[in-house]
Amino acid sequence: MNFYPAGTSKDDYTHPYCPKPRCISPEELEINNLFRLLWDQHAEWTGITVKSIVEGFPNEASVTARLLRNPKDFKKALAPFYGSEIATDFCNLLTEHLTLAAQLIKAMKAGKAKEADKLNREWFLNTSEIAHFLGEINPYWSTRQWKDLMYMHLDLILDLTEALFNGEYEKSVDIYDNLEKEVLEMADIMAKGIIRQFGIKY
Repeated sequence: MNFYPAGTSKDDYTHPYCPKPRCISPEELEINNLFRLLWDQHAEWTGITVKSIVEGFPNEASVTARLLRNPKDFKKALAPFYGSEIATDFCNLLTEHLTLAAQLIKAMKAGKAKEADKLNREWFLNTSEIAHFLGEINPYWSTRQWKDLMYMHLDLILDLTEALFNGEYEKSVDIYDNLEKEVLEMADIMAKGIIRQFGIKY
């Protein structure tokens, strides 16, 4: 049995003027899968680290160290396209992003409101820097789009943290689901931008 989108039929896909669907090339698939993996790991280990800090688990140092491998993995993925210097700059910005997030959550847990407010401002400033950086290195990446996505990313992490602090575990699961979807959107945008900028053939 064949299934077609609502309101369509087989005829819609066999009309002589209907463009043929384009198959994704192995090269495109490899790039897309790589950045989906990296962004998914970014979300996954961020969530694990947040929970570890909030709950005071003894694995905090280990999971934080694993989280901080993520920027290095991005550096390795970006270097073949942008060179070592640009890849290193992104690695440093993303490392700062993760470090500030951990410091912010610890300040929130300790009830240090002034310190938390300062770290939160630095965190959002770092995010703006990441968005601007990406918008500068690829003509198919929009600074505005990256800023919107990254701000949404921060809001979801803050929502997740608050839910865990409040013991709202079912809510935290829903938030993480949204976080995961959001980073996969970022992954697809990143991959498509690279494919277009560097003329990956299909």
